[in-house]
Amino acid sequence: MSALDVYLERQRARIEAALAEYFPAEPAQHHRLVEAVRYSLLGGGKRIRPILLLAACEAVGGADDRALPYGCALEMIHVYSLIHDDLPAMDDDALRRGRPTNHVVFGEGLAILAGDALLTEAFHLLMVSAERDPDPCRAMQAVRETAAAAGAGGMVGGQAADLAAESQSLDLPAVEFIHVRKTGALILAAVRGGALIGGASPAALAHLTEYGECLGLAFQIADDILDAEAPTSVTGKVQGRDRALHKATFPAVIGLPAAKQRARELLDRGLAALSRFDDRAEPLRGIARLVVGRACAP
Repeated sequence: MSALDVYLERQRARIEAALAEYFPAEPAQHHRLVEAVRYSLLGGGKRIRPILLLAACEAVGGADDRALPYGCALEMIHVYSLIHDDLPAMDDDALRRGRPTNHVVFGEGLAILAGDALLTEAFHLLMVSAERDPDPCRAMQAVRETAAAAGAGGMVGGQAADLAAESQSLDLPAVEFIHVRKTGALILAAVRGGALIGGASPAALAHLTEYGECLGLAFQIADDILDAEAPTSVTGKVQGRDRALHKATFPAVIGLPAAKQRARELLDRGLAALSRFDDRAEPLRGIARLVVGRACAP
């Protein structure tokens, strides 16, 4: 295993143990609600967003133990968005992470409530963590930015624009508008949130912001490419769903070769933004290479 693999596996294990504690298996609670939450929350996944938050905290010399609850809350928000995104009223997906989606197993009503529970508990965890943080002002800034990234100006707004764009003919700026909000906003919030919790200087925060912006867009482009090219065994989702739903994607607008080139350009910019950081930022560099490389391997 590479150093990055060891790092990712160690952080994933920490995050998943913490997530399991936030939603313990208690059969007497809320009928099957907790079961539905745990099904999606603990059902695998790369945990890229919370790992990015921890890595950004480390990159500026912060203690990542302080950052762990914020990362877990971000993952709850991400998983809620996946549950709702898979619903028949949205993308109507039957597979997620190689398993039947939440609504297929638990029904649409309980799937909606599971997503609602995750979103609400995420902000409860964020507020409790911020109140206890040694630097509550910076912690509250991280919470505010997370809320903005998850809301109408960020992820939810991007999802709405994505729905409206189905079967429409869009240009490149319109597709970037969707991607920056739908996926990029929460990834940027992860990077900035970790930097804020870690006590980043204004200059360090600015450089990490550029890195997060580049990575957020590159991440969605890579996902678009994988949807077009990779089998279900790689993605855990039905291949070609974006094309079947006439989604606004980079490959659909500019073609696969140009989409891959754009992802590589974003990778180069993101890595350049980290040039002033020492070896503590190596996980951030490795994650960016991994995100782009999985879709744009030579």
